[in-house]
Parts: sequence; structure tokens; C-alpha cells
Amino acid sequence: MLTARTRAATPTNIATWNLPNEPSAVADARARTATQLTSWGLPDLSFTASLVVSELVTNAIRYSTGPIQLRLIRDHALICEVSDTNRAAPHAREPAPSEQSGRGLSIVAHLTQGYGTRYTASGKIVWTELNLCGC
Repeated sequence: MLTARTRAATPTNIATWNLPNEPSAVADARARTATQLTSWGLPDLSFTASLVVSELVTNAIRYSTGPIQLRLIRDHALICEVSDTNRAAPHAREPAPSEQSGRGLSIVAHLTQGYGTRYTASGKIVWTELNLCGC
């Protein structure tokens, strides 16, 4: 027999926003992230989390056509989730030095303690985990 103990995050530790699938949503997502982290007493995480959120939202806009949702969860770590309607998982690649894009997931991997993809009935959720101490 396998037993697992789960715990639910309280509503005050979860922030969720629906974002339009347009480039202006990236700046809005960064601003909302910084404001939420400050209200949670985590302003030191704002720069890193805002950069991670920016990359994930940009990818969602670039590769999906439907609605986008950003969710932040304050738990044992800061969980950042971005959901979209594309079922294809993102993958890191090695862009040529002259390329202007293609480094987003590499940046996310270096700034976070982990990231991954969960599939949903309508698409996927890309999640990241950041230490709360900012280290």
C-alpha cells in the first residue's frame, strides 16, 4: 500500500490571471508578478520571477492561438504556471550566435530549480519552481 499526504494551497497563496493572446500581455504579466510577489513579502524574487514569467508568456503567445492563463503559487517554493491551448511541449535548443531568439527555455532552466509540462484537456501547462529565498 502506498500512502501520500497532500496539502492544498490556501487561496491567499494563489494568484491567477487570464491574459489575452497578444504581445502586450507580456508586460502586464511581468507587472502583475512583481506586484503579487511584493504583496506576499517576496520582493527579492520579483526580477527573476518576472523574467521567467515573461519567457513563458512569450512562448505561449508565439506558439498558441487561444487564451493564456498565468498562475503563481506560494508554497514550499514559488510555482509559476502558464497555460495555453497548444499541446506541443516546449523544448530548449541551441540557437546560432547570430540568432535573435531561441534562448528563452535555456534562461528559464538556469534561473529555476525545475520546470516541466503537464497536459490538460485543452492544451498544456508549463510550470517552473523557484526557491523562495531567491538563491
